[in-house]
Formats: sequence, structure tokens, C-alpha cells
Amino acid sequence: QVQLVESGGGLVESGGSLRLSCVASGSVRSINSVEWHRQAPGKERELVASITTSGMTRYASSMKGRFTISRDNSKNTVYLQMNSLKPEDTALYVCNAEGMHYNEDGTPTAYRLWGQGTQVTVSS
Repeated sequence: QVQLVESGGGLVESGGSLRLSCVASGSVRSINSVEWHRQAPGKERELVASITTSGMTRYASSMKGRFTISRDNSKNTVYLQMNSLKPEDTALYVCNAEGMHYNEDGTPTAYRLWGQGTQVTVSS
């Protein structure tokens, strides 16, 4: 069984920084492509950034230059460094990851999961 847990959110002033983490734990063999999404109250979920197994990254246009997605494969962790935060960045940030994990009999199988999210609040 695999769990995906985000952390690092909190309350920060406008212009501040936060680093979010998305950790896959349990019977994880690998964490491959990962996406960070966010959802603000009354708004649709939007893709923030993504990173592939090989480390290729993509960003939503409004985050380019401010956000950086990175990964530490040894820790099955993907990070989202957020700088120059604005009040409009306030949202629940959720990661979506796919990879491989081990079944109870030891055979590897694919997973794709959403985490529960971590709240980011940026005050003006």
C-alpha cells in the first residue's frame, strides 16, 4: 500500500517563500511523474507544475520564475519551492503522483494517487 503525504504549507506574508513536500511512503518501489495542483475556494483546480521521472519540468505560466519543482528520488519526495508569493497563490496544494509499488506477494504494480493537500495562505 502506498500513501502520498504533502507538507510545508502555512501562513506567509506576501513576498515570502514556502517549500512544499510530497512524499510517497509504504511499499514504494518508485515515484515517477508528479504534478502539483492547487485549488482555491470557488475556483477550479489548476495545474501548478509537473516533473517527469527524468527531471523534465513544466510550469503554469503564472508560476514561471517564482516556483521551482524538484525531486529527490532517494527519498521518494518531490518538492515545490515557492518564492515571491502573492495573495492569489492562496489555495490548497495537492500532489498527484504515479509510480510503482510492491504488492503483498512482492510483485510490482503501478499506482497513481492524490494526496490530501497542504494549505497555503498568503496574507497581503
